[in-house]
Amino acid sequence: MPTPYDVPPSILIERLARYLREEVDEIVPPAWASFVKTGSHTQRPPQNPDWWFTRCASLLRKIYVKGPIGIERLRSEYGGRIDRGAKPEHARKGGGAIIRKALQQLQAAGLVGPLRNRGRVVTSDGRRLLDRLSTEIKKNLEKTQPELGKY
Repeated sequence: MPTPYDVPPSILIERLARYLREEVDEIVPPAWASFVKTGSHTQRPPQNPDWWFTRCASLLRKIYVKGPIGIERLRSEYGGRIDRGAKPEHARKGGGAIIRKALQQLQAAGLVGPLRNRGRVVTSDGRRLLDRLSTEIKKNLEKTQPELGKY
């Protein structure tokens, strides 16, 4: 059975974001999501109006692949380089409130759960959802690229 390791991450995240937007009622963008930056390294807010669902889908996949993982490590994953003009660039972490709020919503939906002071892991429902979507994506990819059938 295909897992998120077997399909391209961009396709999986896009499909998972659409599923979260349409099917999961607990995932709702906060009131401040339309004008907040995603970290101190960015200059503007995201241009995509559905960026909240994309971030939640990306977090769910990242926890599946790298879990158990905590908020500080996730902040480092979503960070970037800050432009300091003529001075050398430096690394900055991503916004913590965005990650915390998204994880709280994923936990309320039953897709992510805590693991005794070690961070968060994907629950069996979340794992089932990701595996099911990965299977659908792999079947669709095999139709356009038959050589993927042997993997």
